[in-house]
Amino acid sequence: MMTRKGFGNDSLADDAIRRVRKGDTAAFEVVVRQFERPLRAWLAVHAPPGVDVDEVAQLSFVAAFARLSDYELGTNFAAWLFTIARFRLKTEVSRLRRVADYHVRYAPDLLQRELERRGSAPPELQETRLEHLQKCLGQLGEDLYRFIRWRYVEEIPLEEMAALSGRSVAAVKKQLWKLRRKLHACVEMRMAAEGEPS
Repeated sequence: MMTRKGFGNDSLADDAIRRVRKGDTAAFEVVVRQFERPLRAWLAVHAPPGVDVDEVAQLSFVAAFARLSDYELGTNFAAWLFTIARFRLKTEVSRLRRVADYHVRYAPDLLQRELERRGSAPPELQETRLEHLQKCLGQLGEDLYRFIRWRYVEEIPLEEMAALSGRSVAAVKKQLWKLRRKLHACVEMRMAAEGEPS
């Protein structure tokens, strides 16, 4: 159970919530400002590696806003909000476990099939793919290309990339995943435009 200690004045939150209930939705910003740092700190302590704390915090505030009618004014708002955050965190951890379980079961087989398919391609086709990849990399802005350079050229660990970019490790992983998909789609599109098999 959460306590009020260290989270400021609950009456300030209650005043803002009253205003939100009267139609002043912007007043919820007062609540976010008051509880954002302690909520993120609590999540950072309780979240296992791989969980995007910022995402869970944001989802918690969105859920709290959507359920403000359930909150009883004059009670402990911090406890109510942190209870929502605890359930959001449990949901995210369950989702990540399902994803990890899927990858453990199916990814090695899919990866082996893809490696066999690509390994059987003629060397000229591989060279063409690499040329297209170079062009696709050139289309990335420096702010995106740096992630590719850090990870695949300089081989910087994810934790260090997170520190360099001011993001969480989970956010860096997500950025790399998006970049790989974008580059793959770019190469496939160029191959198709030239009538080459992918």
